[in-house]
Amino acid sequence: MNTQTYCAYWAERYREDLTTNILPFWLKYGLDPVHGGIYTCLDRDGQLMDGTKSVWFQGRAAHTFASAYNHIEARPEYLAASKSCLDFIERHCFNEEGRMYFEVMADGTPLRLRRYVFSESFAIIAMAEYSIATGDKTYAEKALALFKQVQHWLSTPGALPSKYLPHVGGRGHSIVMIMLNVAAQVRRAIQDPALDKQIADSIYELKTYFMKPEYKALLEGVGSNGEFIDTINGRLINPGHCIETAWFLMDEVKYRGGDQELLDMALTILDWSWDWGWDQQYGGIINFRDCKGFPAQDYSQDMKFWWPQTEAIIATLYAYQLTGDEKYLRWHKEVSEWTYAHFPDREYGEWYGYLHRDGSVAQHAKGNIFKGPFHIPRMMIKSHQLCQELLGKH
Repeated sequence: MNTQTYCAYWAERYREDLTTNILPFWLKYGLDPVHGGIYTCLDRDGQLMDGTKSVWFQGRAAHTFASAYNHIEARPEYLAASKSCLDFIERHCFNEEGRMYFEVMADGTPLRLRRYVFSESFAIIAMAEYSIATGDKTYAEKALALFKQVQHWLSTPGALPSKYLPHVGGRGHSIVMIMLNVAAQVRRAIQDPALDKQIADSIYELKTYFMKPEYKALLEGVGSNGEFIDTINGRLINPGHCIETAWFLMDEVKYRGGDQELLDMALTILDWSWDWGWDQQYGGIINFRDCKGFPAQDYSQDMKFWWPQTEAIIATLYAYQLTGDEKYLRWHKEVSEWTYAHFPDREYGEWYGYLHRDGSVAQHAKGNIFKGPFHIPRMMIKSHQLCQELLGKH
């Protein structure tokens, strides 16, 4: 294939889809003009199904709109949307202990607090991105302060409720992955040794505890010292998470101006995860696998969700940029063509989120407390940048 033509095509398609389809959908139907912030529980045509607000999506949306402002086009409406979500977070989404809720009502009345720190994580990257967009360093300082608070909670026994009983120890991949990316995002806005240390620690943990060469897999959960746990949960592979981790590592390779050992680690994770995740029969990245080949427990195990496809689009394009290996461009073509053939709603705009294994639509809502303006626009922004770089325009 002609790489220049290919990259030029996708660069334009990502930008066009982002600015004329995805972001306009959420600006029109999602933003709350009364209380501020954003609704995400939207039906296919944008109709509001539930006024419950996902707190992590207040941060995710704020980050998305600020990122589009910074990297695609400095449109005032993007910055205003980001600020609306950040203001809603600061007014309504923290409890007395500084923890963030997971769900609130339309007016900000608290509904639910979870043991996770994902709401905090997305608020952090939103503040950092908004700081870059506006030049207001107070938001970078808020992001750093909250980041350090999250580090404290994660490293202090008993500070956060445990998933299992106290005698059960373990480590989870998702928070290690998230903290790697959060630290890297904040570092773009403000420098602090805690950020570099977190990135180094996350890389160490991923390599030491979660990568299992004997299964050619990065596992979602391991014992406290990285022990393999031979249970359904212990054998779980989440290809989308693993592929996302791979491109987070590639971001760090680029930041360092090259690091062959780290790149090899990222490519190994991508290669393993593509082999586990790509559905040879129907195409697309499948939700869950068991590293010993047993049936996965989750009810959605063989479905195709929107976000693993977007992570694969970024990671394969990134891998091609960093290596020049045509294999990754072929994979990018495969996953891009499959994704664009099945997920976009050509009648009402935006993308479906949930498909059956064969690619048929499982349900047509455009959002809920888990799906909203984040993975899809992030993919378009990041992939547009990568294509532009491959074309020599950045």
